[in-house]
Amino acid sequence: MGMGTSTFVIRWINFLTMLLALFVLGFGLWMSTHHDACRKTLTLPVLGLGGLIFVISIAGFLGALKRSVVLLWIYLIMLFIILIGILAFTVMAFIVTNNGSGHSVPGLRYKEYRLKDYHAWFLKQLNNTHNWKHLKSCLVKSEDCSNLSKNYKTLQLYKKAKLTPIESGCCRPPSECGYPAINASNYDLSYHPVSANRDCKLYQNSGDVKCYNCDSCKAGVAQYMKTEWRVVAVFNLILFVVLSMIYFVGCCARRNASRSCSKA
Repeated sequence: MGMGTSTFVIRWINFLTMLLALFVLGFGLWMSTHHDACRKTLTLPVLGLGGLIFVISIAGFLGALKRSVVLLWIYLIMLFIILIGILAFTVMAFIVTNNGSGHSVPGLRYKEYRLKDYHAWFLKQLNNTHNWKHLKSCLVKSEDCSNLSKNYKTLQLYKKAKLTPIESGCCRPPSECGYPAINASNYDLSYHPVSANRDCKLYQNSGDVKCYNCDSCKAGVAQYMKTEWRVVAVFNLILFVVLSMIYFVGCCARRNASRSCSKA
């Protein structure tokens, strides 16, 4: 690739990524003013990502503009580190999301989930008392369980519903408990549970309790995380290919800048 072409491509690519970085930083600042504690936990990672993208883009843009070998080297080293990080995370994501799936329940459209089916990494994170206390507070605030009675007015509609993993695991007791459903939000707990599953005794009809302390709820969250991580892993794979192409162009620009300096 010629010197003019490679430096031109690097300049414009990094100019566009600078604009993207400013957008990410603005989004992070917006999140920092949000009153939802669950969203606030993402503020620092988002701001850090935006700042990192901005610094790398500046180095690449100025390096290509001034044909500075030093700046282009800094740009390529940082980009290489990011490529390694993306690759490592993508491989990890595919490994930890390889296990776990829902179990069909006769007469119901939705599935139930068992914590033991998922990867040990998920189990370690979800069984951590501090982590789960924070996640549970977010689940309660999300009002997924309280909205069930609004979405499904009758018991017949509720039984035919296709609940999400979190709704299935956190908002109701496991079917093996044998509690009859009164409506979408309440179960008749006067019945003696058929199963010895500890989740049967942990479930309460109260909106603040439900099955948020149950292993079935943790399994529902694990299934949700598995689905989300798979999407992120696929996105990262595409991003890795794109950044690898940009890295190749950057290498050409750095080599051409070195030749230009040696001739000067």
